[in-house]
Amino acid sequence: MVTVSVIVPNYNHQTYLRQRIETILSQTFQDFEIIILDDNSSDGSRMVIEEFRGHSKVTHIVYNEVNSGSTFKQWEKGIALAQGQYVWIAESDDWCEDTLLERLLAPLETDPRCVISYCQCYRVDDVGNIQARSHYPKLNDVLDGRVFVKQYMVLENAIWNASMVVWRKDKYHAIKKDFASFRFCGDWLFWIRLSALGKVAIDGRLLCFFRKHGSDVSGHAYASGFSVLEEIRLLNTIYDDGFIGDTEYRRVYKKKFKEFWLKRNEISPDNRDAILKLLRKPASPLASFTGGLLSAWWNKNKAN
Repeated sequence: MVTVSVIVPNYNHQTYLRQRIETILSQTFQDFEIIILDDNSSDGSRMVIEEFRGHSKVTHIVYNEVNSGSTFKQWEKGIALAQGQYVWIAESDDWCEDTLLERLLAPLETDPRCVISYCQCYRVDDVGNIQARSHYPKLNDVLDGRVFVKQYMVLENAIWNASMVVWRKDKYHAIKKDFASFRFCGDWLFWIRLSALGKVAIDGRLLCFFRKHGSDVSGHAYASGFSVLEEIRLLNTIYDDGFIGDTEYRRVYKKKFKEFWLKRNEISPDNRDAILKLLRKPASPLASFTGGLLSAWWNKNKAN
């Protein structure tokens, strides 16, 4: 058995795939396997993947004959094949520093109650220009998972992408799989559910490079208002499940309503109608009171 199963889900990332795999192979920590999954790519990804067939670290190469249409279906397939105690989902267009595994495994190996270990990352464009970077004020920290959720996972998702995280595989089967019903916020809910099962280790070092494409799924989600719709769904879900209380719910609910109001003319009609239904049917009696105030604001301004 290996310590870490590195799952590389790929779809049409021929341009970046070789760099991705090479930065995994160059890790200072070497007790890992690589599972490469291709979701019926139409570019030259297969040619790049086949260069690594037979490598001692590559235990599985799986090609889908039909595109799965879901990142999470690929995650599940990789997890089912994984032999490691820990999982690292290394997105096929990202890359990392060679110490990432070594740094992130240390707290997981030290404390069996630690379920997630993540570092900071740079967000870069198609050609590697830095657009933004995540930040944590300490070099190393460990928080109770539910404290971490309240402090860092309510207003925004502190875990920008899967490539910056290593986590315990056995916890995957202990969480609800409703995250798979989300198209935009699914990973956000996944990290929340996983965090709640133990402790979260946070490394303040920038060890991961997360590539953000101009034409990716999230860009369309923001433009159409789908991001707001899913974030409200997420808010209601984590409130219903007790991850946050009335105070946090009220604060974020107001924020999401304001985001919707400012973008209302840009949001597609279908998404706008769906958002209004969610805003008018909040998750709790207290939120219904808050929603009533915000609905009054809506009624006052909708004629303008």
